[in-house]
Amino acid sequence: MNNKRAIFQIVPVVVIAAIGIFLFTLLSPAKVKSANFTSASATMENSRYSYFAGISSGTSGSSNITINTSGYPDLDVDHLFPKDTVCFAPELLFGCRDDTAYEVTSTEGVDGDQFTIGTPLGTTLDATDVVIASQSGEITIAVTLTNTVPDGGDLYISIPMADGEDGNDSFPDYNTTVATSGFDLNGMTAGAGDISVTRTSGGVCADGNWNDGSATITEGSGSTDHTIRVDRSGASCASTAVLSIRIGVNTGLLNPAPIFTGRTQGTADEYTINVKTRDNSDATIDNSDVMVAPIEAVLVSATVEETLSFQVAGLASSTSACGVSTDVTTTAMAVPWGTISTSATFFDAAQQLTVSTNANNGYSVTIQENDQMGKDGATCTGTAPSAGHFTFSGSTCIRDTVCGATPCSESAGYNWTDASTYPGLGFSLGNVGGDTDAAFVYNSNDPCSTSAGAGSFCSRQIADVTQGGETANNVMTKSSPADTADAYVCYRIAVPGTQPAGYYYNKVRYTAIPVF
Repeated sequence: MNNKRAIFQIVPVVVIAAIGIFLFTLLSPAKVKSANFTSASATMENSRYSYFAGISSGTSGSSNITINTSGYPDLDVDHLFPKDTVCFAPELLFGCRDDTAYEVTSTEGVDGDQFTIGTPLGTTLDATDVVIASQSGEITIAVTLTNTVPDGGDLYISIPMADGEDGNDSFPDYNTTVATSGFDLNGMTAGAGDISVTRTSGGVCADGNWNDGSATITEGSGSTDHTIRVDRSGASCASTAVLSIRIGVNTGLLNPAPIFTGRTQGTADEYTINVKTRDNSDATIDNSDVMVAPIEAVLVSATVEETLSFQVAGLASSTSACGVSTDVTTTAMAVPWGTISTSATFFDAAQQLTVSTNANNGYSVTIQENDQMGKDGATCTGTAPSAGHFTFSGSTCIRDTVCGATPCSESAGYNWTDASTYPGLGFSLGNVGGDTDAAFVYNSNDPCSTSAGAGSFCSRQIADVTQGGETANNVMTKSSPADTADAYVCYRIAVPGTQPAGYYYNKVRYTAIPVF
């Protein structure tokens, strides 16, 4: 009897225990597996620190600014470069003073604490003002999933924020240490297309199932980080998928200024961004820290001296230039016609000009004469030559040619082909090789065209400095830098049968002008 009771008492205990185990198995949730991503990295589009310094002085109407050399992240202008855009603001950062941004033109102050701006200040700066040059850009995070992200899961990213700062006022933040400093959201919003998640390779993970267009962007508060959450819906994202997570696509995260104390210029501040995947109960699936390291940029500079090389070279007789074969040999200093024993006949000579310059706006080369060719160098007085006028009162000269029935001048050309009716001295131009810098050319169509087509020796007078109002001729010109540009200056002379015997000469001057 006792044995039966013993057996009876044992059975319920076994049954109850079995039921308890069964119930526990039904009610306990499955344990989430958490791991690091297979790989994770971050890249900054712009790794340059924002610039943040105090103001010592800056007067309305002046372009010279002096910064404060204590109490702020930047204590010199080493990290402020020409073409940077700066904003002057009250220390409490309610916005730029006079709503104006200024461009830096120079940071070459003697003491390393001065810079200049292109537009004078519109207001006098206060001693409590600051100067800011913001730097922003996209941060791209690349991760390879170790585990699948289910429908209803998400990507969750934490970005450092500076303690106690307004982390979304579009002014760069800073603090004493990296642990208490961070990025400003810069007004970034998901609706503006600032968040993008795409699969670049690996497991099945349709891009359209990431709700990056409606991501949740939350500004940090106090010492908490900014966060970005991108939900997954409609389909899972498989393990081994490689994701590219772009933050600040259009707006750009605003980089911090350097930490406030204990730092060495040229040493990066290393910030940690946490990225994780979570399931539909916000439990972590994969999780890794990635690092970004803003640092001072490097200004690579060099001063290239302004250069101009100009050469005049003589040419041998029988050289083909300006459509003719030359009759005499010239040098760099002389066009020696020698003895002219035949009247009403053309004689030709040429020199070659070569120009090189790095001037941004190119160059010009002009030609002018001290007078027309006077006998024994005598002054040629009187009016400028005209058709039928061979001599000047008081002296005898070989006049500048008038070219033809329509007279040429120092500024207007005309085809010169008649040595007997229109003798004198004139010149034309020709390009050398493939160069095109000659101001006009001997076979110009306009104004030297003829009934047969283009001119054969379109000529001009050399500008005579003794004749009022005559401007030096352009013989070569270009509106951009030139590297060994060449042109021929082709001289032509003819004398009438009545030209008095004698030795005639004048002086011609070339002037090369770079335009920087």
